[in-house]
Amino acid sequence: MRKLPFIFVSVMIIFSLVLTACKSDKTGNSKNENEKVELTEPGTFPITKEKVTLRVLVPSNQTVEDFKTNTFTKWYEEKTNVHIEWEVMPSQNTEEKLNLILSSGDLPDVIMSSPVTLSQLMIYGSQGMFIKLNDLIDDQGTDVKKFLDERPEIKNAITAPDGNIYSLPAVNECYHCTMAQKLWVYKPWLDDLGLDMPETTEDLYEVLKAFKEKDPNGNGKNDEIPISGSKDLWPYPGYLMNAFIYSDKYLENGKIQVPFDKPQWKEGLKYVKRLYQDGLMAKEALTQDIDQLKRTGNSKDRILGMAMGYWQGDFMQAGGNSGEWMDYVAVPPIAGPDGYRVARYQPPVPSRASFIITNQAKHPEVALRWAEGFYQEEVTLRAEAGEPDKDWRWAKEGEIGINGEPATWARLSAYGEVQNTHWAQTGPLIRTDLFRLSEVESKDQPLEPILYKETKEKYEPYKPEEDKVLPPLYFTQEQSAELAELESTINNFVDESNAQFITGTEDIDKGWDKYLKTLESMNLKRYIEIYQEAYDAKYKK
Repeated sequence: MRKLPFIFVSVMIIFSLVLTACKSDKTGNSKNENEKVELTEPGTFPITKEKVTLRVLVPSNQTVEDFKTNTFTKWYEEKTNVHIEWEVMPSQNTEEKLNLILSSGDLPDVIMSSPVTLSQLMIYGSQGMFIKLNDLIDDQGTDVKKFLDERPEIKNAITAPDGNIYSLPAVNECYHCTMAQKLWVYKPWLDDLGLDMPETTEDLYEVLKAFKEKDPNGNGKNDEIPISGSKDLWPYPGYLMNAFIYSDKYLENGKIQVPFDKPQWKEGLKYVKRLYQDGLMAKEALTQDIDQLKRTGNSKDRILGMAMGYWQGDFMQAGGNSGEWMDYVAVPPIAGPDGYRVARYQPPVPSRASFIITNQAKHPEVALRWAEGFYQEEVTLRAEAGEPDKDWRWAKEGEIGINGEPATWARLSAYGEVQNTHWAQTGPLIRTDLFRLSEVESKDQPLEPILYKETKEKYEPYKPEEDKVLPPLYFTQEQSAELAELESTINNFVDESNAQFITGTEDIDKGWDKYLKTLESMNLKRYIEIYQEAYDAKYKK
């Protein structure tokens, strides 16, 4: 956590204490916060016999007009008998603003959908600032307890190494996001040039060479860009390195490894250098941001052959049921010279800081009951999609979902626009794979079906074994402080070295030993040890 000057923090604490002393009841009709509330039976609505107020801190959401006047807010207050006094943080610099609030001594009852890190969650939880939820879940939980019993892997994921749960999860199991790192190719160019989808690194080289030399856009100009990307999505060259070695930290017999000090990484960089030096890769791909990449993708003449992105909208204007964006299709993971190929995989881990109850909550049992209402499907749909039969509806008999199975619900209004009927994925929503993929497949909204199909058919076969994938970890305060400096130094050096080796400003064969020695001097060994300690503390008990 960022440390603040002692005098500034002292002033903030004094100010917050004065502010707290001066506060008055804003609702005028809610239960006095110091009085004991009468709860209804767990699992029923309303939650309390008389109205109760909760102070909830939440970051602003650019697609939510006003949480206070929001249609779902009003509906849920009527359903629960719980009034929310909103404290909305502006979207800019939310981490710093959250740290100020945590340092002020004046905490809300609930911190929801916040940028609290796993390390902060464990640190503040162990210090008592965030309350332990284990007993509350056992005493007052019904839907949340049932869900966690049915999904022990999620319960394990939200349980800190000390055995305590400090926050309820928001579950958003986006299937295609688990293998999000993709390469997209403009299929009409493959067809027009009579080319097959590339399967190997050599196939890919030949396809890119044809894109550069054979004028696939037919304008008589040598303006084609065979392949490009941006620095905003993941460390370049990302997808391409997965033909040589898994491109992220990974596990090998329970031991954490990094890829960028291995011989296979060196060979992968040589391949990318070949693309770069032969003019097959945009020189800007190493440094440009996503907006610059989109300008290339949106060129009046189609000039972009391949691009890396989570979806087509990462490199061009996309969306709706028309437009050239749908002519870009995913390239499966390609095989390297030794036949190795893998899809980078990120397990569908729930958000662990979605709903925190602080030690200043007057009625933590009310907060827990209020949060677990979202574990009911209708509440999640109203909170995420809007009003029934206006923004969404239940599926009709015979309708099929994105996954080809019988559908459960259908979206009726476009997502992503500014509105005031729902919370747009804010809060402890439960959107499992089954929930998301049971949405009625719609020709008017083809994106999700496209991403599901491309991932299922082309990337799923190359998903790594889960015991090789490093899960998110909790770090102690000391580990976090040590890791912050090491990680920044090492990652920056690796990124800079990648660029130098690819562009040829540094000879990869002559400079590799020096590169490894520099990593050693930066204490790469300790960097890996910290990750190993955190992994062992959580998963090797």
